Amino acid sequence: MAEATPSGGGGELGPLELATDGNMRIRGGVGGIRFQLEELMAGVAELNGMADELAAVEIGVWRIWEELCPYQYDPRPSGTAALIAVGEGGQSVRAVREDLQHLSDQVRASHGDYERAEALSAAGFRLPQDGWSFLPLLFVDLTQANYPSRDAAEALALPVSIGLLTTIAKEDLARAMAAELAAGRYMSAAGPVLRRLAENYLPQLKPRPVTAVEELTRDVDVDTSPAGLLARLRELDAAGHGTIEVVQVENGGRKAFIVIVPGTQPTDPPGGVNPLDKAGIVEALGYGSEQLNAAVTSALHQAGASKGDQVVAVGYSQGGAHAMNLSSDKAFLAEFDLKYVLTAGSPVGGITPAAGITSLHLEHRQDWVPGSDGIPNADTRDRVTVTLTDRVVTPDGKDPGLGPGHNLENYEEGARAVSASVDPSLVANTAVLAGVLGAGGAGTATRFAVHREPQVTTARQPGSPSSGAARWVAR
Repeated sequence: MAEATPSGGGGELGPLELATDGNMRIRGGVGGIRFQLEELMAGVAELNGMADELAAVEIGVWRIWEELCPYQYDPRPSGTAALIAVGEGGQSVRAVREDLQHLSDQVRASHGDYERAEALSAAGFRLPQDGWSFLPLLFVDLTQANYPSRDAAEALALPVSIGLLTTIAKEDLARAMAAELAAGRYMSAAGPVLRRLAENYLPQLKPRPVTAVEELTRDVDVDTSPAGLLARLRELDAAGHGTIEVVQVENGGRKAFIVIVPGTQPTDPPGGVNPLDKAGIVEALGYGSEQLNAAVTSALHQAGASKGDQVVAVGYSQGGAHAMNLSSDKAFLAEFDLKYVLTAGSPVGGITPAAGITSLHLEHRQDWVPGSDGIPNADTRDRVTVTLTDRVVTPDGKDPGLGPGHNLENYEEGARAVSASVDPSLVANTAVLAGVLGAGGAGTATRFAVHREPQVTTARQPGSPSSGAARWVAR
């Protein structure tokens, strides 16, 4: 990146490092590189205006100097000295103007460097989120935890990630991937690949309509901190399969609603009536959660939400991808004012929220799931990614699930650290959440059973392209 500093400014600027706070690496927000460059570009406009004003002053000084030239042979105090003083003043003005213009040019060059890097990233030629520093630890991750890290999944293992995420039968996955490669399709992100798999080879994974039916409403005490919201999500996840929750709170006499979506709930085979099973990952990453979003909209209305009410969405793992997809769903945003999204351990890099929606993404260095979509989260003013870097292990005798880094209790602990942090990006980000939900207290929680429409498939025909499709019946 190009570097510059004004004359006497104290030396060149060094590369911007990710902010750190204890075991957290912080990317994005008001301390992130993109926002700082945006601020610098606003400053460039001001510098250009000042340079234009100085250019006008420089012309005026030059004209005065020209008018003084006939007096250069007069006595020195009234002639030459005045001419020299005005000339030196003009040179000083020119030096300051040139400094400002040079600094402006260098900031523009820096901005151009960043935009080119972003363009390469969007085209698939990207480094992992934290560079290649994960490679020395990859052996440790695989031998001690048996799972790759986030960056390893993001950079190296897209087909493996898709297989782990969805548990597609190995022979079906290998056949579909071979067909993709034979067709010359570039596979840099999971979402488009998953969609093509569902459309062309595994129709049982395609989304189907989802309904939401109210099950239980009760008064609750609501902790509206990030950790409190994740604790509520963990409680919901433990309560049963196929359930989401809508919590209503009041803040300053205004209603606000929290949508909580739990993580993946495996069923055998995937693609049954629970929309949060592993086929739900295909909907979340490949289809923008179009069916589940409609069910969330219905659940909010049933819970008493009205058009224009403020909403906070919270999700873990697959649920975080569904929650984040609300931020780009035009139909949902036309109905409700989504203000904030909180995700934990979720692959959400490929989702671009609408302007003005704030989000906080908690990820763990050892958690491969957030990297499984193959796309790092964007660095913007309204979007902050916190990577937890503490070493975690699965206790003896406990099911490792998707690996020790994917543990929701670890993310709760990380969320508490976020609330305690004085990092400017985190302070500004969590202030938005507090502004919507207030300090917490009494609320009303309504749980909804979400149900995917059953699918009926025909028996397998000879020469069928997918052996997996033939095993599906009404479910």
